Formats: sequence, structure tokens, C-alpha cells
Amino acid sequence: MRILIIEDEQATANRLKNMVLELRPDAQICEIIDSIEAGVEWYKNNEQPDLVLQDIQLSDGSSFDIFEEVKVEAPIIFITAFDEFAIQAFKLNSVDYLLKPVKKDELERGFEKFREIYQKEAKQEFDYASLAKLITKQEYQKRFVVRFGQTIKAIAVEDIAYFFSQTGGTFFKTFEDRTYPIDMSLDKLEPMLDPLIFFRINRQFIVNFNSIKEMYSYSKSRVKIELKPSCEFDAIASTDRSGSFKKWLSGKPL
Repeated sequence: MRILIIEDEQATANRLKNMVLELRPDAQICEIIDSIEAGVEWYKNNEQPDLVLQDIQLSDGSSFDIFEEVKVEAPIIFITAFDEFAIQAFKLNSVDYLLKPVKKDELERGFEKFREIYQKEAKQEFDYASLAKLITKQEYQKRFVVRFGQTIKAIAVEDIAYFFSQTGGTFFKTFEDRTYPIDMSLDKLEPMLDPLIFFRINRQFIVNFNSIKEMYSYSKSRVKIELKPSCEFDAIASTDRSGSFKKWLSGKPL
């Protein structure tokens, strides 16, 4: 059995190698890879191994980045310290997961699962790209730096009540009722904001959930929103967005 180890901590990698050879003396360690770049290069120039022991966090980033560069068909036992929700994703999309520090009996369990799941005539295929999407948490903008006159100020995103556009540019208003210009369009801002907190109700507004004071039914199945702090323009969820807006209010995935 050819086994590839992807682990950037030398002591951990050596310990894994020794445990593998103790539990499976006939195993061949293809190589010990310590970075994303080295992993991509190895896959490009070698046949797929029979099994991979892969740490999630490497010195140059997440080892999931390897899947974006090359197609990995080999079964993987991940080495991780993720929470229980993430572990459920590992159960569905890999042979097994091992929590650091790796114990010999847990590695043996992983080998047994590999034998049961993968060494059959109908081999199971794992979708590592989907796993990466489940595990990798999206990082959203935490603050914006704005200029007004000679002053530069950093505003935390949670302090922003809503963004709006009007003739002359894009602006946001804070919960302290202060308005600042921002040199970005709403189209550019939208993917930068946490969709659990902010929603694009129409072409003119992106609102923070906590800025909604009251809501009223409006013509053509639209929703009129009273914002806090108040705004001089009407904030109305457009007809094509009102359905998604109501789902967003209830916390359901869009």
C-alpha cells in the first residue's frame, strides 16, 4: 500500500510515518509533503497513491487549495481539529478524520475504514471540492476605512445600519446616525458582506438586519421598510427580491 503524508510539522510527520509502518509494515511511504505548492507538484508528477494522510492547515495555507490545482482521486484520511459540525462533513466526504494528536488506535481505525470502504470492487468516490466548501469558512469584510476631508476613519461593519446609493455615489449610515461616503458600488459591496446580517433589498439599498424598525405590506407584493436611523429615501424590497427577503428574515438559507 502506497501512502502519501501531507503534514508540515516535521515531528508530527515522523510520528505518523512510524505509526504507519508499525501498524502496516508492508506500507510504502511515497513521500512526506509539507506545503501546498509541494503537494500540487507531487500530484502532477506521480501516480495517485493508495491512501493519503492529510493535515488541513499547512504553513502556506489550507491544504484544500491543492484540490483547486489538481484532481485528487486517492482516498484521504484527514488530520484535523475542526468542530463537531465540520466533522460530520468529513464523515460524508472522506475515509475518516483523526484529531491531533493522532493516536495509534485511531489510525488503526482509519486503516480499517479504508479497507472496508475503499478496497471493494465498487470503490467509493469522494467529492473533496464540496468538502472544501463546507469546511472553509467565508471571510467577510470586518471594517471599512473612509475619508472625509483630511480625516481617515475605520468603521466596524457591525456599526453600519445600511448602505445606499444615490446620484453622486455610494454611502453608508451608522447606527449613530452618521453618514459616510464609500468609494465602492453596491454590486461590489454585496459579496463582501455577511449574508446572514446584510441583504440587498433593491438596487439602491443593502440593509443590516438590526436596522429594520418596522415593515409594511406594499403594492405589487413589495415590502416597505422603516429603517433606524431613518432615511430620507423610501426603502422598499423590490418585487423580485421580496420572496428572498422574507426567507432571509426568518433565517432560512437563500
